[in-house]
Amino acid sequence: MTWRPALSRGVVLRHDRVRGTDLLLLPERVVVLRGSAGPVLRLCDGTRAVDDVVAELGERHPGAPVADEVPDFLDTLRKEGWLA
Repeated sequence: MTWRPALSRGVVLRHDRVRGTDLLLLPERVVVLRGSAGPVLRLCDGTRAVDDVVAELGERHPGAPVADEVPDFLDTLRKEGWLA
């Protein structure tokens, strides 16, 4: 994929130290991220294509099904309007 995902305007990724989890702050809404969602979204800065994100995560987590799961995850967030 040539899409270079980045957080949409008005969407902010924050780490909540009290809860020990990552959050997506949206206008009038907060989404609690679970598992590796936060680290995946930190790579979505508009400079990396989806394939680059998958490759980097594959290097960090050998054997994990990132090639199967990450593109679908990012596409879902794009459909929600949270990624541009």
